[in-house]
Amino acid sequence: MADPTLKGHKLLALMPWDPPKDYLSSLLRRFPCLQVAFHKTPVAATDYDEVPAEARREVTILVSVSCLPTLDQAPKLQYVQLMSAGAETILNLKLFTDTNIVFCTANGVHGPQISEWVISTFLAHQKQLPQYLEFQRKGHWQRADKREPTGISDDSVGLTVGILGYGGIGRQVARICKTMGMEIHAYTLHPRNTPESRHDRSYAPPGMGDPDGSFPSKWFAGGTKRELHEFLGSGLHVLLVSTPLTAKTKGLISQEEFKILGKNKTFVSNISRGAIVDTDALFDALENDVISGAAVDVTDPEPLPSCHKLWKAKNLIITPHVSGLSAGYLKRFLAILDLNLEKLSQGRPLMNEVSRREGY
Repeated sequence: MADPTLKGHKLLALMPWDPPKDYLSSLLRRFPCLQVAFHKTPVAATDYDEVPAEARREVTILVSVSCLPTLDQAPKLQYVQLMSAGAETILNLKLFTDTNIVFCTANGVHGPQISEWVISTFLAHQKQLPQYLEFQRKGHWQRADKREPTGISDDSVGLTVGILGYGGIGRQVARICKTMGMEIHAYTLHPRNTPESRHDRSYAPPGMGDPDGSFPSKWFAGGTKRELHEFLGSGLHVLLVSTPLTAKTKGLISQEEFKILGKNKTFVSNISRGAIVDTDALFDALENDVISGAAVDVTDPEPLPSCHKLWKAKNLIITPHVSGLSAGYLKRFLAILDLNLEKLSQGRPLMNEVSRREGY
Protein backbone atom coordinates (compact mmCIF):
# COMPACT_ATOMS: atom_id res chain seq x y z
CA MET A 1 0.00 0.00 0.00
CA ALA A 2 1.37 3.42 -0.99
CA ASP A 3 2.29 5.77 1.86
CA PRO A 4 4.22 8.79 0.48
CA THR A 5 5.08 10.20 3.92
CA LEU A 6 5.87 6.80 5.53
CA LYS A 7 3.50 7.68 8.35
CA GLY A 8 3.62 5.13 11.16
CA HIS A 9 7.10 3.93 10.24
CA LYS A 10 10.18 4.16 12.42
CA LEU A 11 13.64 3.54 10.98
CA LEU A 12 16.43 2.39 13.29
CA ALA A 13 19.90 2.49 11.73
CA LEU A 14 22.60 0.47 13.53
CA MET A 15 25.72 1.48 11.60
CA PRO A 16 29.46 1.62 12.31
CA TRP A 17 29.60 5.17 10.89
CA ASP A 18 27.81 8.41 11.61
CA PRO A 19 25.47 9.42 8.78
CA PRO A 20 26.54 12.33 6.55
CA LYS A 21 25.79 15.71 8.05
CA ASP A 22 22.73 16.57 5.96
CA TYR A 23 21.42 13.04 5.41
CA LEU A 24 18.81 12.99 8.16
CA SER A 25 17.31 16.36 7.19
CA SER A 26 17.09 15.33 3.52
CA LEU A 27 15.43 12.06 4.55
CA LEU A 28 12.80 13.85 6.59
CA ARG A 29 12.11 16.33 3.79
CA ARG A 30 11.24 13.40 1.54
CA PHE A 31 9.32 11.43 4.19
CA PRO A 32 8.05 13.97 6.76
CA CYS A 33 6.20 11.44 8.92
CA LEU A 34 9.08 8.95 9.17
CA GLN A 35 10.65 8.59 12.62
CA VAL A 36 14.41 8.02 12.48
CA ALA A 37 16.92 6.87 15.08
CA PHE A 38 20.65 6.40 14.42
CA HIS A 39 22.78 4.38 16.84
CA LYS A 40 26.49 3.90 16.15
CA THR A 41 27.16 0.17 16.41
CA PRO A 42 30.40 -1.81 15.80
CA VAL A 43 30.44 -4.00 12.68
CA ALA A 44 30.66 -7.21 14.72
CA ALA A 45 27.94 -6.28 17.23
CA THR A 46 25.17 -8.86 17.57
CA ASP A 47 23.48 -8.05 20.90
CA TYR A 48 20.30 -6.16 20.10
CA ASP A 49 19.66 -5.60 23.82
CA GLU A 50 22.60 -3.18 23.89
CA VAL A 51 20.67 -0.78 21.66
CA PRO A 52 18.97 1.89 23.83
CA ALA A 53 15.36 0.96 24.59
CA GLU A 54 14.03 4.28 23.30
CA ALA A 55 15.70 3.74 19.90
CA ARG A 56 14.33 0.18 19.65
CA ARG A 57 10.74 1.05 20.47
CA GLU A 58 8.16 0.63 17.64
CA VAL A 59 10.76 -0.09 14.94
CA THR A 60 9.33 -1.03 11.52
CA ILE A 61 12.49 -0.54 9.39
CA LEU A 62 15.89 -1.75 10.56
CA VAL A 63 19.30 -1.02 9.01
CA SER A 64 22.04 -3.28 10.36
CA VAL A 65 25.20 -5.24 9.64
CA SER A 66 24.66 -8.20 11.96
CA CYS A 67 22.81 -6.88 15.02
CA LEU A 68 19.31 -8.30 14.61
CA PRO A 69 16.41 -8.65 17.06
CA THR A 70 14.16 -11.56 17.81
CA LEU A 71 10.57 -11.14 16.72
CA ASP A 72 9.59 -10.48 20.35
CA GLN A 73 12.07 -7.60 20.46
CA ALA A 74 10.70 -5.98 17.29
CA PRO A 75 7.09 -7.14 16.78
CA LYS A 76 6.30 -4.39 14.25
CA LEU A 77 9.34 -4.95 12.04
CA GLN A 78 8.51 -5.01 8.31
CA TYR A 79 11.76 -4.42 6.42
CA VAL A 80 15.43 -5.11 7.22
CA GLN A 81 18.11 -3.46 5.11
CA LEU A 82 21.34 -5.40 5.54
CA MET A 83 24.60 -3.55 5.02
CA SER A 84 26.27 -6.65 3.59
CA ALA A 85 26.03 -8.02 0.06
CA GLY A 86 25.72 -11.57 1.37
CA ALA A 87 22.77 -12.98 3.28
CA GLU A 88 24.10 -16.29 4.60
CA THR A 89 24.11 -15.06 8.21
CA ILE A 90 20.33 -14.64 8.30
CA LEU A 91 19.19 -17.79 6.50
CA ASN A 92 18.65 -19.84 9.68
CA LEU A 93 17.28 -17.06 11.86
CA LYS A 94 13.63 -17.38 12.87
CA LEU A 95 13.26 -13.69 12.10
CA PHE A 96 13.85 -14.71 8.48
CA THR A 97 12.47 -18.25 8.28
CA ASP A 98 9.30 -17.80 10.35
CA THR A 99 8.11 -14.38 9.16
CA ASN A 100 7.27 -12.42 6.03
CA ILE A 101 9.63 -9.58 6.95
CA VAL A 102 11.39 -8.31 3.82
CA PHE A 103 15.18 -8.59 3.98
CA CYS A 104 17.28 -6.74 1.43
CA THR A 105 21.04 -6.87 0.86
CA ALA A 106 23.54 -4.22 -0.17
CA ASN A 107 24.25 -6.10 -3.39
CA GLY A 108 25.91 -3.70 -5.82
CA VAL A 109 27.66 -1.53 -3.26
CA HIS A 110 30.94 -3.46 -3.64
CA GLY A 111 31.32 -3.47 -7.41
CA PRO A 112 33.89 -0.66 -7.87
CA GLN A 113 36.30 -1.54 -5.06
CA ILE A 114 36.18 -5.33 -5.30
CA SER A 115 36.60 -5.27 -9.09
CA GLU A 116 39.77 -3.21 -8.53
CA TRP A 117 41.02 -5.89 -6.12
CA VAL A 118 40.26 -8.66 -8.62
CA ILE A 119 42.07 -6.94 -11.46
CA SER A 120 45.04 -5.75 -9.39
CA THR A 121 45.72 -9.16 -7.85
CA PHE A 122 45.42 -10.90 -11.22
CA LEU A 123 47.81 -8.41 -12.82
CA ALA A 124 50.20 -8.76 -9.88
CA HIS A 125 50.29 -12.49 -10.56
CA GLN A 126 50.50 -12.09 -14.32
CA LYS A 127 53.35 -9.55 -14.12
CA GLN A 128 55.13 -11.51 -11.34
CA LEU A 129 55.02 -8.53 -8.97
CA PRO A 130 55.35 -10.63 -5.77
CA GLN A 131 58.67 -11.95 -7.11
CA TYR A 132 59.87 -8.47 -8.05
CA LEU A 133 58.91 -7.08 -4.66
CA GLU A 134 61.03 -9.79 -3.09
CA PHE A 135 63.94 -8.80 -5.36
CA GLN A 136 63.40 -5.17 -4.34
CA ARG A 137 63.59 -6.01 -0.65
CA LYS A 138 66.89 -7.80 -1.29
CA GLY A 139 68.25 -5.01 -3.47
CA HIS A 140 68.46 -7.24 -6.55
CA TRP A 141 68.18 -5.77 -10.06
CA GLN A 142 67.07 -9.04 -11.57
CA ARG A 143 64.52 -10.36 -14.01
CA ALA A 144 62.27 -13.15 -12.81
CA ASP A 145 62.76 -16.51 -14.47
CA LYS A 146 60.69 -16.85 -17.61
CA ARG A 147 57.67 -19.00 -16.87
CA GLU A 148 56.81 -22.14 -18.68
CA PRO A 149 53.69 -21.76 -20.88
CA THR A 150 50.70 -21.62 -18.58
CA GLY A 151 47.92 -20.20 -20.74
CA ILE A 152 48.58 -16.75 -19.24
CA SER A 153 49.94 -14.42 -21.92
CA ASP A 154 52.14 -11.36 -21.45
CA ASP A 155 49.09 -9.14 -21.56
CA SER A 156 45.37 -9.63 -21.12
CA VAL A 157 44.15 -9.15 -24.68
CA GLY A 158 42.25 -12.22 -25.84
CA LEU A 159 42.09 -13.95 -22.45
CA THR A 160 38.77 -15.42 -21.30
CA VAL A 161 37.38 -14.60 -17.87
CA GLY A 162 34.71 -16.86 -16.40
CA ILE A 163 32.47 -15.18 -13.85
CA LEU A 164 30.75 -17.65 -11.53
CA GLY A 165 27.81 -15.60 -10.26
CA TYR A 166 27.04 -12.68 -12.55
CA GLY A 167 25.82 -10.18 -9.97
CA GLY A 168 26.90 -6.64 -9.17
CA ILE A 169 30.55 -7.47 -8.55
CA GLY A 170 30.83 -9.84 -11.49
CA ARG A 171 29.27 -7.32 -13.85
CA GLN A 172 31.73 -4.58 -12.86
CA VAL A 173 34.65 -7.00 -13.27
CA ALA A 174 33.25 -7.81 -16.70
CA ARG A 175 33.17 -4.10 -17.59
CA ILE A 176 36.85 -3.65 -16.75
CA CYS A 177 37.96 -6.91 -18.37
CA LYS A 178 36.07 -6.06 -21.55
CA THR A 179 37.93 -2.74 -21.71
CA MET A 180 41.20 -4.66 -21.39
CA GLY A 181 40.33 -6.76 -24.42
CA MET A 182 39.20 -9.89 -22.59
CA GLU A 183 36.29 -12.18 -23.40
CA ILE A 184 33.60 -12.79 -20.78
CA HIS A 185 31.79 -16.05 -19.97
CA ALA A 186 29.00 -15.69 -17.40
CA TYR A 187 27.47 -18.39 -15.21
CA THR A 188 24.16 -17.96 -13.38
CA LEU A 189 21.93 -20.36 -11.48
CA HIS A 190 18.94 -19.73 -13.73
CA PRO A 191 19.07 -19.55 -17.54
CA ARG A 192 19.28 -16.10 -19.13
CA ASN A 193 18.22 -16.99 -22.64
CA THR A 194 16.62 -13.69 -23.63
CA PRO A 195 18.01 -10.14 -23.72
CA GLU A 196 15.42 -9.09 -21.15
CA SER A 197 16.42 -11.85 -18.72
CA ARG A 198 20.03 -10.66 -18.80
CA HIS A 199 19.21 -7.22 -17.43
CA ASP A 200 20.47 -6.38 -13.93
CA ARG A 201 17.63 -5.79 -11.42
CA SER A 202 19.88 -4.95 -8.50
CA TYR A 203 21.61 -1.73 -7.55
CA ALA A 204 24.64 -0.48 -9.48
CA PRO A 205 26.37 2.89 -9.11
CA PRO A 206 25.72 5.12 -12.15
CA GLY A 207 27.89 4.16 -15.11
CA MET A 208 29.05 0.92 -13.48
CA GLY A 209 28.41 -2.77 -14.07
CA ASP A 210 26.63 -4.32 -17.02
CA PRO A 211 23.00 -3.16 -16.73
CA ASP A 212 21.74 -4.86 -19.88
CA GLY A 213 24.00 -7.93 -19.76
CA SER A 214 25.76 -7.14 -23.01
CA PHE A 215 29.36 -7.97 -22.08
CA PRO A 216 29.39 -11.80 -21.94
CA SER A 217 29.97 -13.56 -25.25
CA LYS A 218 28.69 -16.80 -23.70
CA TRP A 219 26.15 -17.49 -20.97
CA PHE A 220 26.04 -20.70 -18.93
CA ALA A 221 23.48 -21.70 -16.31
CA GLY A 222 22.26 -24.49 -14.10
CA GLY A 223 22.64 -26.15 -10.75
CA THR A 224 24.16 -29.48 -11.75
CA LYS A 225 27.78 -30.64 -11.87
CA ARG A 226 27.49 -31.23 -15.60
CA GLU A 227 26.40 -27.65 -16.25
CA LEU A 228 29.05 -26.22 -13.95
CA HIS A 229 31.75 -28.32 -15.60
CA GLU A 230 30.67 -27.20 -19.05
CA PHE A 231 31.29 -23.62 -17.92
CA LEU A 232 34.61 -24.39 -16.20
CA GLY A 233 35.80 -26.24 -19.30
CA SER A 234 34.97 -23.40 -21.71
CA GLY A 235 38.56 -22.24 -22.12
CA LEU A 236 38.88 -19.99 -19.06
CA HIS A 237 42.16 -18.25 -18.30
CA VAL A 238 40.70 -16.61 -15.19
CA LEU A 239 37.86 -17.81 -12.95
CA LEU A 240 36.17 -15.30 -10.66
CA VAL A 241 34.16 -16.86 -7.83
CA SER A 242 31.46 -14.31 -6.97
CA THR A 243 28.45 -16.50 -6.25
CA PRO A 244 26.62 -16.36 -2.90
CA LEU A 245 27.35 -18.96 -0.23
CA THR A 246 24.38 -21.29 0.19
CA ALA A 247 23.98 -24.95 1.07
CA LYS A 248 24.26 -25.72 -2.65
CA THR A 249 27.43 -23.71 -3.28
CA LYS A 250 29.44 -24.85 -0.25
CA GLY A 251 32.47 -26.75 -1.57
CA LEU A 252 31.35 -26.04 -5.13
CA ILE A 253 34.93 -25.75 -6.42
CA SER A 254 36.87 -28.80 -5.31
CA GLN A 255 39.33 -31.39 -6.63
CA GLU A 256 37.22 -32.41 -9.63
CA GLU A 257 36.68 -28.80 -10.65
CA PHE A 258 40.37 -27.93 -10.31
CA LYS A 259 41.18 -30.85 -12.59
CA ILE A 260 38.99 -29.29 -15.29
CA LEU A 261 40.53 -25.86 -14.72
CA GLY A 262 43.97 -27.44 -14.89
CA LYS A 263 43.57 -28.14 -18.59
CA ASN A 264 43.97 -24.40 -19.18
CA LYS A 265 46.07 -23.57 -16.09
CA THR A 266 43.30 -21.20 -15.00
CA PHE A 267 44.00 -18.45 -12.46
CA VAL A 268 41.35 -18.52 -9.68
CA SER A 269 40.10 -15.45 -7.81
CA ASN A 270 37.71 -15.80 -4.86
CA ILE A 271 36.06 -12.71 -3.40
CA SER A 272 32.80 -14.36 -2.32
CA ARG A 273 33.10 -16.69 0.67
CA GLY A 274 35.92 -19.05 1.56
CA ALA A 275 33.73 -22.14 1.95
CA ILE A 276 32.72 -22.10 -1.73
CA VAL A 277 36.24 -23.26 -2.61
CA ASP A 278 37.52 -26.40 -0.87
CA THR A 279 40.67 -25.25 0.94
CA ASP A 280 42.59 -28.53 0.72
CA ALA A 281 41.77 -28.88 -2.96
CA LEU A 282 42.95 -25.30 -3.60
CA PHE A 283 46.22 -25.94 -1.78
CA ASP A 284 46.86 -29.14 -3.73
CA ALA A 285 46.03 -27.45 -7.05
CA LEU A 286 48.56 -24.71 -6.32
CA GLU A 287 51.31 -26.95 -4.97
CA ASN A 288 51.01 -29.36 -7.91
CA ASP A 289 50.83 -26.57 -10.53
CA VAL A 290 47.38 -27.68 -11.62
CA ILE A 291 46.38 -24.01 -11.84
CA SER A 292 48.73 -21.11 -12.55
CA GLY A 293 47.87 -19.27 -9.35
CA ALA A 294 45.12 -17.83 -7.21
CA ALA A 295 44.09 -14.78 -5.22
CA VAL A 296 41.71 -15.06 -2.27
CA ASP A 297 40.24 -12.36 -0.07
CA VAL A 298 38.21 -14.98 1.81
CA THR A 299 39.27 -18.28 3.32
CA ASP A 300 37.92 -21.34 5.06
CA PRO A 301 38.53 -21.18 7.98
CA GLU A 302 38.38 -17.42 8.45
CA PRO A 303 40.35 -15.79 9.97
CA LEU A 304 43.06 -18.06 8.59
CA PRO A 305 45.24 -19.34 11.48
CA SER A 306 48.87 -18.22 11.34
CA CYS A 307 50.04 -21.83 11.19
CA HIS A 308 47.75 -22.82 8.29
CA LYS A 309 49.44 -24.39 5.28
CA LEU A 310 47.60 -22.10 2.86
CA TRP A 311 49.88 -19.20 3.85
CA LYS A 312 52.80 -20.97 2.20
CA ALA A 313 51.05 -22.22 -0.94
CA LYS A 314 52.78 -21.44 -4.24
CA ASN A 315 51.56 -18.60 -6.46
CA LEU A 316 48.88 -17.49 -4.00
CA ILE A 317 47.92 -13.97 -2.93
CA ILE A 318 45.93 -13.79 0.34
CA THR A 319 44.31 -10.69 1.81
CA PRO A 320 42.23 -10.63 5.05
CA HIS A 321 38.73 -9.95 3.69
CA VAL A 322 39.48 -6.34 2.78
CA SER A 323 38.50 -6.13 -0.91
CA GLY A 324 35.13 -4.57 -0.08
CA LEU A 325 36.54 -1.72 2.00
CA SER A 326 36.10 1.72 0.49
CA ALA A 327 35.52 5.30 1.56
CA GLY A 328 32.63 5.28 -0.91
CA TYR A 329 30.85 2.36 0.77
CA LEU A 330 28.52 4.42 2.96
CA LYS A 331 27.50 6.74 0.12
CA ARG A 332 26.57 3.82 -2.13
CA PHE A 333 24.83 1.95 0.69
CA LEU A 334 22.66 4.97 1.53
CA ALA A 335 21.75 5.22 -2.15
CA ILE A 336 20.32 1.67 -1.90
CA LEU A 337 18.46 2.57 1.30
CA ASP A 338 17.04 5.70 -0.34
CA LEU A 339 15.82 3.73 -3.35
CA ASN A 340 14.13 1.17 -1.13
CA LEU A 341 12.48 3.74 1.09
CA GLU A 342 11.09 5.35 -2.05
CA LYS A 343 9.78 1.99 -3.25
CA LEU A 344 8.31 1.29 0.19
CA SER A 345 6.50 4.63 0.15
CA GLN A 346 5.06 3.76 -3.26
CA GLY A 347 3.99 0.24 -2.26
CA ARG A 348 6.37 -1.32 -4.79
CA PRO A 349 8.65 -4.39 -4.38
CA LEU A 350 12.01 -3.53 -2.84
CA MET A 351 15.40 -3.84 -4.51
CA ASN A 352 17.85 -6.63 -3.58
CA GLU A 353 15.23 -8.63 -1.67
CA VAL A 354 16.54 -11.94 -0.30
CA SER A 355 14.67 -14.91 -1.75
CA ARG A 356 13.53 -17.39 0.88
CA ARG A 357 13.57 -20.07 -1.81
CA GLU A 358 17.07 -19.40 -3.19
CA GLY A 359 18.75 -18.11 -0.03
CA TYR A 360 20.22 -14.96 -1.56
